[in-house]
Amino acid sequence: MTQQTAEERPGIAAAIVVHEGRVLMVRRRVSEGQLSWQFPAGEIEAGESSEQAAVRETAEETGLGVAVIKLLGERMHPKTGRLMSYTACEVVSGTAEVVDTEELDQLAWVALAEIPEYVPYGLFEPVQEYLDATLLP
Repeated sequence: MTQQTAEERPGIAAAIVVHEGRVLMVRRRVSEGQLSWQFPAGEIEAGESSEQAAVRETAEETGLGVAVIKLLGERMHPKTGRLMSYTACEVVSGTAEVVDTEELDQLAWVALAEIPEYVPYGLFEPVQEYLDATLLP
């Protein structure tokens, strides 16, 4: 039995999309452990930056056109062991809806105070700091 190394598995890029004082979260049909609600995200494809992947995945999953604000950080996810990158994005076009019905079954615009209801185990610290600074209380 051979184990895959992190280099053999593509990293996952997540988009932290803030709009009108809320952050976009999606609920996956198949959860990764406890991860049912999360940010729009997916594997980084060959030749693509993590920021480009975050923009592409947001469009594929929700139909929203977003633009990169900045990369918030990267880490090995403590629950999945996958390399994760988190990119702050802003909405430039479209309306969020479940486009990828095979992967997603719901989406929500979540207020800062509601995040623990969706993600009870807490957020990656740079993401939480960005949302604390960006979302209206």
